[in-house]
Amino acid sequence: MFRIRHWFALGAVLLALLVSPVTAQPAAAAAGQPYTNPVKSQKGADPWLEYYNGNYYLVTTSFTNELTMRKSPTLAGLATAPSVQVWSDTTAGRNANFWAPEIHFLNGKWYLYYSAAPSGVACCDSQRTHVLESAGTDPMGPYTYKNTLTGSNLNPGGWLIDASVLEHGGSLYLVGSGSANGSAQSLVIAPMSNPYTLSSSTFTVISSPTLSWETSGAPVNEGPEPLYRGGRTFLTFSASYCQTADYKLGQLELTGSNPLSAASWTKKQTPVFQRNDAAGVYGPGHNGFFTSPDGTENWLVYHANSSASGGCGNGRTTRAQKFTWNADGTPNFGTPVATGTTLPGPAGETATTPTAYTLVNRNSGKCLDVAGGNTADGTNIFQWTCSGGANQKWRIEDLGNDTSRLVNVTTGKVADTADCSTADGADIRQWSWLNNNCQKFRLIYTGGDYVRIVNAASGKVADVANCSTADGADVRQWTWLNNNCQQWRLQPTTA
Repeated sequence: MFRIRHWFALGAVLLALLVSPVTAQPAAAAAGQPYTNPVKSQKGADPWLEYYNGNYYLVTTSFTNELTMRKSPTLAGLATAPSVQVWSDTTAGRNANFWAPEIHFLNGKWYLYYSAAPSGVACCDSQRTHVLESAGTDPMGPYTYKNTLTGSNLNPGGWLIDASVLEHGGSLYLVGSGSANGSAQSLVIAPMSNPYTLSSSTFTVISSPTLSWETSGAPVNEGPEPLYRGGRTFLTFSASYCQTADYKLGQLELTGSNPLSAASWTKKQTPVFQRNDAAGVYGPGHNGFFTSPDGTENWLVYHANSSASGGCGNGRTTRAQKFTWNADGTPNFGTPVATGTTLPGPAGETATTPTAYTLVNRNSGKCLDVAGGNTADGTNIFQWTCSGGANQKWRIEDLGNDTSRLVNVTTGKVADTADCSTADGADIRQWSWLNNNCQKFRLIYTGGDYVRIVNAASGKVADVANCSTADGADVRQWTWLNNNCQQWRLQPTTA
């Protein structure tokens, strides 16, 4: 979780005029690239967004056994950025129903927290919190599994969702949503000895849904998210049942010295962010926070529905907007803005918003190319020296089911496995969109900005034949061998 920083203008320019002296005001920060909400339309629930080392990273709920992440140098670019798989799990007992992922940079590594359930069980009483650890400082991983985080006094059987990390006084605390000692679904907290280990298995309730605006549809407090400024610690949370249009944000403040004591937290008696019927925004909630690239602005990311009956499913989309601060030092989140409204992006963005990508082979350094830019079905896809031509540019379009289609910018046709073959060596060519699995691919992160491109029908990967480095070498499918000829860098460009 980031910390909101103070930024001070150092110095002012004094202009000596003959009539009177005038002090120049500091120039406003230049707005970033224009964007519109939603910034993610497919599987946009429970968003978490970080700006790190020149890029935004966005991860959301999947409801499956895998998590995908988007990366873009601008907020606007997240809308069309590839969804790349950064984690999947086949381990019985935790390989279904992934919810509410978050990444936190702690002790020099990224930690990814999420809740999951065993496969084959009815939703949703089996959710537990899990944590992964990155190999280095890349937010996309690769990740390894570290631990299950749960509590001995959480019911039923350790149920814990929406976990986040609170930092206070040099210590770490896990905050989440659960039922402790028979409470309603509440905000709970426990101390941590490191980013993947609890130092106590007993959770304390710090907020329960008791006010009328916390009980619409069902009494719920969930999605706690820390926010820090000026030595003060706030905790936003989502209240009421997500199936209703009245899902909204509330706020706690740490007014005592001990985060583990409910008496140390003071709840604001009114919601801080809620539905805006005039703008067509319903059930806004489950938020996160990030700062603009230049550090001068504070931003909110959240999900919402565009209809009052949208509910808790994949119809929820990811949205973002800037927020400000009240004179008393508390955050002012304003009201949720309508989708489709063009807004200035976060201050300090300097990159161009990507609208397409080239796919560069890790072994040869050459680009995935449609031969001659030919528009005919069946035209071969091969590698060629990167030229910047539109026949080497691809729109990677999320299909909302953890797969994507690769659409060539010149031809408008998609990458396709010939005859839906599952054999090694089957050709990858272009074809008109038929909406079958032979034309759908998973992009799976392998590290260092490279992915393997996995066909959804065959499970095999895009491979440069015989690891050739020559122009015109065929791109085909092959069993995954974990070599550089089967890995591709996603290089952002414009269509």
